[in-house]
Amino acid sequence: MSKTLEFYFDFGSPAACLAWTQVPALVRETGATLQMRPFLLGGVFQGTGNQSPMAVPAKGAYVMKDLQRFARRYGVPLQSNPHFPINTLLLMRGAVGLQLREPDRLVPYGDAVYRAIWAEARNLNDPGEVGAVLAAAGFDPQALLALAAEPEVKERLKAVTQEAVARGVFGAPTFFVGDEMFWGQDRLDFVREALA
Repeated sequence: MSKTLEFYFDFGSPAACLAWTQVPALVRETGATLQMRPFLLGGVFQGTGNQSPMAVPAKGAYVMKDLQRFARRYGVPLQSNPHFPINTLLLMRGAVGLQLREPDRLVPYGDAVYRAIWAEARNLNDPGEVGAVLAAAGFDPQALLALAAEPEVKERLKAVTQEAVARGVFGAPTFFVGDEMFWGQDRLDFVREALA
């Protein structure tokens, strides 16, 4: 019997970035069905009273070093972004729009956005930078902007974010296998066990 892995992510989370790099292999190895759940982490923080670990200076410094340890273990690039926090509203709407209209393009889009923020430390608060990143990845920035502005896309992002809060999600990445929730890319071993 195939199991489903739900993956709640936001591009503003370096931990979700690391998870993004590991989930494809995990899904292949376990035979799981992947359901991507792009949501707005800021909305979840607002709905739960949580905040980014980076908001606490000592914790933020430690967390980033710890995430870099995992990046080295995974063999993927990760660095602090001096432009953090990145307002991901438009980026997440783009993800939702692609998921609704061109689902095969969601992963290349996510790869480009995560790489720009967490490997190249680019300022994706700047619309010009966003456009350059998307164009370099083979996307039409104006078409994606139009897609992100569609009412159905905006409502879908709100709905998934509200659903996340209702399910107990408080941060990113969060995974569900059935009703069991796992928070953090460092919980992927438990996710694997739940899928086995």
